[in-house]
Amino acid sequence: MPVLEPIIELGRGLFTTLRSMFEKPVTVQYPEERKPVKPRFRGRHVLKRYENGLEKCIGCALCAAACPADAIFVESSENSDEKRFSPGERYASTYEINMLRCIYCGFCEDACPTEAIVLGDQYELSFTDRKQAIYPKDMLLEAVAASQLLTPQKTEPGKFTRSVPEMKDPQD
Repeated sequence: MPVLEPIIELGRGLFTTLRSMFEKPVTVQYPEERKPVKPRFRGRHVLKRYENGLEKCIGCALCAAACPADAIFVESSENSDEKRFSPGERYASTYEINMLRCIYCGFCEDACPTEAIVLGDQYELSFTDRKQAIYPKDMLLEAVAASQLLTPQKTEPGKFTRSVPEMKDPQD
């Protein structure tokens, strides 16, 4: 029996190979056809906006403080009614993320009081040099549907009194 054992195992291996030859391949024709990502996938960052076009980011820099890789840089400025970027009294005048440093941990998402920064589902990141890996605010901001919703906006005085909106329980 010990002489037949290697021959039996060889036959089992060959049968497995033969069986897989007749299975349908799982090839995806990549740029034209994309596989859907899982719901909890953490991809490229996106700075969200409110329905009225104002930016959710209030320039508090809590995301930068929470980032263990020190990949986020935030500089804030004061809002005015003539040039309003966010509902609060401040907005992020400079918001940069170094994508080479980012470890996609999601701590920035958790630290944000206005849910402005979100790790999206885009996974196609490519750079040819280090400067391209630093994403400025205009690359991170969510696109708007109409040009009148772009920031800065002129608003009536006293319209925005609260920078952090009423928060709801997270839906997961």
